[in-house]
Amino acid sequence: QNGRILGAEALVRWQHPDYGLVSPGQFIPVAEETGLIAPISEYVLEAACKQAKSWSEAGSGNLSVSVNVSGKQFQHRKLTHSVRHALTKAGLDPRQLVLELTESTLMADKDAIVPVLEEFREMGLHVSVDDFGTGYSSLSYLTRFPVDAVKIDRSLVTDITTNPENAAVAGAVVAMAHSLKLRVCAEGVETIEQLEFLRSLQCDEMQGYFISPPVSAQEFDELLYQNRNRDWSARKAA
Repeated sequence: QNGRILGAEALVRWQHPDYGLVSPGQFIPVAEETGLIAPISEYVLEAACKQAKSWSEAGSGNLSVSVNVSGKQFQHRKLTHSVRHALTKAGLDPRQLVLELTESTLMADKDAIVPVLEEFREMGLHVSVDDFGTGYSSLSYLTRFPVDAVKIDRSLVTDITTNPENAAVAGAVVAMAHSLKLRVCAEGVETIEQLEFLRSLQCDEMQGYFISPPVSAQEFDELLYQNRNRDWSARKAA
């Protein structure tokens, strides 16, 4: 509602010496199949926590950093150990780390995932359900899981101002999530019209190209500097 930057989502990219920038859509599935996802995930966790700590020390307050966690990682017994190690190594407050898992991951192996989520909650970090609104679960079902937030999938946001059905679903997600004491973040916000519509729904947080495309940590420093003196409500679409 006030345009303040609350955090960042960590994105992994592979700059290959011969092939250039390789999309995670190409190498992440291979990493999961070969087992390399574990060391990659540990690297991302440690790098994200270290960066969040650096931002805090630079005076950015309790800025959070979100890290995506795959279903394969939840099946890995060392996940909680890796998270603890990354937090301790960086000296980061657990409340500044958000772990994101997809709706399908949450529903795939409930008995195995719930104990891990409960341990995360005991550690003090937050858990968000990514890509919500496109799968087969319901918000009421989320009461069985110790999660803190849901993210409205970008497919619902893209035409939220022109498609009444998507607008209704997004509004229902926000209202029901709030009734369950969950925060809501909208993904894929690209226009001022989408921003204002989601504000009217009382959506808590938003991300997308309208706010910023993916940038390096150094470029994000500049975004934080600009954000301290910017009124986002006055920004107009290009």
